[in-house]
Amino acid sequence: MAEQSRSDASPRRGLLRLLAWLSPAFPVGGFAYSGGLESAIVEGHIANRDDLSRWLRLLLADGGLRNDAILLVEGHRHSADDAALREVLALASALAGSAERHAEIVRQGEAFVMAARAWPHPVLETLTGSAVYSVAVGAVAAAHGVSAGDAVAAFLQAQVSQLISVAIRLSVIGQTQGVALIAEIEADILGSIDAIERMGIDDLGSASIIAETLSMRHETQYSRLFQS
Repeated sequence: MAEQSRSDASPRRGLLRLLAWLSPAFPVGGFAYSGGLESAIVEGHIANRDDLSRWLRLLLADGGLRNDAILLVEGHRHSADDAALREVLALASALAGSAERHAEIVRQGEAFVMAARAWPHPVLETLTGSAVYSVAVGAVAAAHGVSAGDAVAAFLQAQVSQLISVAIRLSVIGQTQGVALIAEIEADILGSIDAIERMGIDDLGSASIIAETLSMRHETQYSRLFQS
């Protein structure tokens, strides 16, 4: 199959690809990770739907999901610049707050890049090795003509849905509550897109100290279902 050019600007084709890449069926292994949410549930920080809603909103506004979105935008911004893209990948890898968090973002990134080879493109060669998931999604989206805003919206919705799935599997909420929560948080995601698109490396930062600490504590948790 011949390699495609650096840009494929068909909006409808880009939408289909974005839907495929961030579908639960896309083989990145996201179902195996909780990003520390399992520890938050085990230690009593999250016991019901309202607790989970506040937790997810914190991650979106001031925590890891916000940083992931910024790094996705940086990957999108530098998709056509191999050297700059490698620098973003290195920074994203270095910013991982724990061994489990690093394994989570790199393993999912590597799996994403491998699966994305079904849509050949030169950018995939820059993403070989330790490709951080959010950066890889941004770079591949840009290479296929998907806007940064659309990529961020879809990525954050997928990440929130995955965390809600974790809560369902750990019996914190039921499926009906989970779907309702996805619908509720939609406004938070959409309301953040314009600002995130304008952000860059200097805007990275987190105020979700408990969430970051619990992600580290998960590494020594005695009984666990998830790998992070």
